[in-house]
Amino acid sequence: MLSKFSSLALASLVAASSSFVSFSDAQAAGCGRASWYALHSRTASGERMNPNLLTAAHRSLRFGTKLKVTNSNNGRSVVVRINDRGPFIRGRVLDLSKAAASNIGMIGAGHAKICYEVIG
Repeated sequence: MLSKFSSLALASLVAASSSFVSFSDAQAAGCGRASWYALHSRTASGERMNPNLLTAAHRSLRFGTKLKVTNSNNGRSVVVRINDRGPFIRGRVLDLSKAAASNIGMIGAGHAKICYEVIG
């Protein structure tokens, strides 16, 4: 009986642990300001920055993480892939490629209030 109870308790503990939020998950969604950039240098992931791709820089999310980014001013969204580190300006949470910024209508302003969530 004890081993049966222990198995059941262990199974419920494992199921419950999947609902805990880790530190990295806490940063998996948020709102703030984003800017855009169109350099042709190497990114922190080692690939060459291509302003025509839908990519972004984030301070800590894993390279390859996909985010849905929504411009709070107009509701337009784009899906980007994290391939760089940044932004390095206080108060900004993402640096978007020029193509991503264009998709959500923030090229002219240079920055916008956005919300983002991890989708993959």
